[in-house]
Amino acid sequence: MSKETESEIKRRRTFAIISHPDAGKTTLTEKLLLFGGAINSAGSVKGKANSKYAVSDWMGIEKERGISVTSSVLQFEYDGFCVNILDTPGHQDFSEDTYRTLMAADSAVMVIDASKGVEAQTIKLFKVCVMRHIPIFTFINKMDLEAKDPFDLMDEIENVLGIRTCPVNWPIGSGKRFKGVYDRNTKEVSMFRAVSVGGAKGAAETEYAVEDEKLKEEIGDELYEQLVEECELLDGAADEYDQERVDRGELSPVFFGSALTTFGVRTFLEHFLSYSKPPLPRESDAGVIDPMTEDFSGFIFKIQANMNKAHHDRIAFMRVASGRFDASKDVFHVQSGRKFKLSQPQQIMADDRKILTEAYAGDVIGVFDPGIFSIGDTLTVPGKKFAYEGIPTFAPEHFARMVPVDTMKRKQFMKGVTQLAQEGAIQIFKDYVLDLSEIIVGVVGVLQFDVLKYRLESEYGCEIRLEPLPYNYIRWVKDPTMDLTKLTRISDCKKVKDMRDNPLLLFANEWSIRLVLEHNEGLELTEFKKN
Repeated sequence: MSKETESEIKRRRTFAIISHPDAGKTTLTEKLLLFGGAINSAGSVKGKANSKYAVSDWMGIEKERGISVTSSVLQFEYDGFCVNILDTPGHQDFSEDTYRTLMAADSAVMVIDASKGVEAQTIKLFKVCVMRHIPIFTFINKMDLEAKDPFDLMDEIENVLGIRTCPVNWPIGSGKRFKGVYDRNTKEVSMFRAVSVGGAKGAAETEYAVEDEKLKEEIGDELYEQLVEECELLDGAADEYDQERVDRGELSPVFFGSALTTFGVRTFLEHFLSYSKPPLPRESDAGVIDPMTEDFSGFIFKIQANMNKAHHDRIAFMRVASGRFDASKDVFHVQSGRKFKLSQPQQIMADDRKILTEAYAGDVIGVFDPGIFSIGDTLTVPGKKFAYEGIPTFAPEHFARMVPVDTMKRKQFMKGVTQLAQEGAIQIFKDYVLDLSEIIVGVVGVLQFDVLKYRLESEYGCEIRLEPLPYNYIRWVKDPTMDLTKLTRISDCKKVKDMRDNPLLLFANEWSIRLVLEHNEGLELTEFKKN
């Protein structure tokens, strides 16, 4: 491998930002982009300063509702590092998109609202990080508002999420009494003062040594004594920073700040870049693939239709997993056995695009999908035929029969439904016997039904009617050759096939699942499948 390629890979940092909705994830993302010069004002891609929506939100429904429903990929340069941020939806109804995105990340940043602590969605996403043993960094946000006691927040992270914590800095007060943060390494205090910057809130930061008399004057005797006591307590009781434990996902470095006012964000970014690792090795059916391997390889973790409505294009998001990608050279698509050049590889910033000629391990790029890519597919140099680990498909929990309002638009309807299903946001099924005369859609969260209706209408000109079905559980049949018509005691469940003709069963409750298993010897069911 050339020294240039090795150097480029080593300076990459690729991480996902996860949080409960409204914890401030999008705001933190934008402030990181501001530091990297990727945008020139919060909520806008460079040159589009009049945009009022988040830079990472590009879909019409996201702008209308103020929620993120898809993952975005954002890249910027900072202090010699090339940083790839994978911004994810916070809303639990879109958690499956977040699961897939985490498969493309080397570490995760967990944003927690200081007034609410660890919330339900944080727990769910965190467990996926633990499952993958990836390093987790914690940013406790909104310290300029009323907040829980910082020791209680640390206890909550440790007890609820089961990971030890190591505070890198420590807050002085909160809400109206929030005075700043103490850096436990430099023994300096960054003072917090809210200021207005062109109609937006910012923070002026002044540095004081902890023993400086001016600091005592600024924060008052009570808060100063409290700071000294709490620091002594931390030095005696808190876990010490241990890089190996951080790398194994057993210890989370914790930072306090306020993304809205940008206070503590630069400190967090600089520590994160020094603590986090370059691209990590990946498991494949040929063993572990080192990112420093000379040969290019990558995998598809996300597909998005109609990012450019004018062209009805399909963009596949590829994580480069090893070597250097050269846009002028052929790649080999392992699943189809085909060799071709990837058309117009690009870096995507919301709906802004830049054509690339090269990319390195750790980068995430968008490529046009000629209609053959699926989530989990592997791309390599010609002659290499290994495949990366599959990406799990999680079981949907809500089901509905989907009917086109205009039967003359059946062709458009099927095209739209199939393309949206290939993205992985929805799963579609057909009746086991009736086949395509009945289309059933399954989603992880009910809000996805709204997105489905919106996108079919706005992107494919196809209005639909959704008829809810009384099922909440789905199970794949392990033996795809099994004849489901011969099963007994299945009056409470529905027999279906997925679009690859794999047999499945839909159940109303867990009792029905147990009943069917008891009365059908040899039947094996599984909760999820790998693509």
